[in-house]
Amino acid sequence: MPPIVTPYIPQYITVHMGTPDADAENVTVSFPDYIKNVASSEIYPTWEPSAIRANILAIISFALNRVYTEFYPSRGYPFQITASTAYDQKFIKGRNVFENISQIVDEIFNTYIRRTGFIEPLSAKFCNGTTSTCDGLSQWGSQALAEQGYNSIQILRNYYGDDIELVTNAPVMKVQISYPGTPLRRGSTGASVVQMQAMLNRISGDYPAIPKIWPVDGIFGESTEQSVRRFQQIFNLTPDGIVGNATWYKMVYLYVGILDLAELISQGQTFYRVNYNTPDSLSEGDTGEGVRVIQYLLAVVSEFYNNIPRVAVDGVFGPATRNAVIALQRLAGLSETGVMDEPTWQALYRIYAGITDATAAYSNVIPEEYRPQLPPGEATSLTQFPGQTLSLGDSDTRGGTT
Repeated sequence: MPPIVTPYIPQYITVHMGTPDADAENVTVSFPDYIKNVASSEIYPTWEPSAIRANILAIISFALNRVYTEFYPSRGYPFQITASTAYDQKFIKGRNVFENISQIVDEIFNTYIRRTGFIEPLSAKFCNGTTSTCDGLSQWGSQALAEQGYNSIQILRNYYGDDIELVTNAPVMKVQISYPGTPLRRGSTGASVVQMQAMLNRISGDYPAIPKIWPVDGIFGESTEQSVRRFQQIFNLTPDGIVGNATWYKMVYLYVGILDLAELISQGQTFYRVNYNTPDSLSEGDTGEGVRVIQYLLAVVSEFYNNIPRVAVDGVFGPATRNAVIALQRLAGLSETGVMDEPTWQALYRIYAGITDATAAYSNVIPEEYRPQLPPGEATSLTQFPGQTLSLGDSDTRGGTT
């Protein structure tokens, strides 16, 4: 579960006019003005329109990734991005912007790139392609492709891969902070506690000395306090069992780092659409989207149940998936066949639904239309089988396009 809300366009962004630790001014400007400034500083207005558009989309997405991951606030800095090209993008305070660049930014400032199936804006890194090269977009290379007739999305896919898509009309709002505003402690309840419990459980996968919390119920009880204290001890924080600003943002920092959310090659935040059809029996050797979604549900459940091993979400029902299914059947008191039959699917979805129902932060992260829902009148049956992944433009069988 991501530590913060669904990606959005900030009304304003604060830029540090130097390297992160430099004694430099912080400048707050509107997000569109920031993008116009960076684009006018990074590229040439005489370039082909498709190259300009592709570069602007990369600039937008990179900046939004910094905002989404709370990259600098989680490190204790009071800004969202720097003006240093060694770390971020070139921003020159007070510079004039080019008219054609300004017009394009006004058209697309609320559009960003993401990998298909991921939530976070792509960390769309770029370089000039002449004096410096990188794994991301080449600015001069994008102009060369535009001169060959490439459109902006073709240019972007040339550098970032075919598995990217554009999100349009993202909501505009003031900068959101994930920290709840007051410390969380024994007796605290609510979505922020759930969010913190979920982050700790994911972090504990890489730091097993931190005990997992179960259930993830939004109640800051004894087990949560013990997990927080151990986390604080490991990372040299005051081990008081209270989640204040420093402890919270250390969790965010580690969570983002573990999933590489701020990197071009990211594990990504994923989401799935679930179709509710009559289940078929799946077993070792099967492949396809049904297997992939079962693996996804098992992966979620394994974050909260230590006795269910994690599996790769690759759509192949191999020995690892079979072992995870057997562990689930053992947990649910079913026959340990390793076959995903209807009773096993019911048990898996019941546990998964219990986690997501308890996790109030889930509704803050994933829009309602992306969340699994049961058809009217079947809210308690839990017998439907998962279907396919959701990507931009897919239509829901109950009506509407996401």
